[in-house]
Amino acid sequence: MGEFPSGWSWEENKLFEVALAMVDEQDPDRWEAVAAIVGGKKSAEEVQRHYVILLEDLHFIESGRLDHELEDAQSYGQVECISQSAYWTDEDQELFIQLDID
Repeated sequence: MGEFPSGWSWEENKLFEVALAMVDEQDPDRWEAVAAIVGGKKSAEEVQRHYVILLEDLHFIESGRLDHELEDAQSYGQVECISQSAYWTDEDQELFIQLDID
């Protein structure tokens, strides 16, 4: 799989999502733990920055501004959207098992 514009690979991003669900928000070493789960190629600071960007993206989407921008884009031409649901795949399960975290 390719990289996201942020420089994170698909696999790193998936591990990041799993790690956020696994590591307690109150853990004082949260970002170090998440970085370790991601594979150690990202620093705690990079992981925390990626989280802040995720929160900003969610805020932008929830604010409704995204819908407005999509309407503007559609007025310039036809935009084809493919609806796709996200499911936990066998590949996701394999990545999760590889974490081997107790």
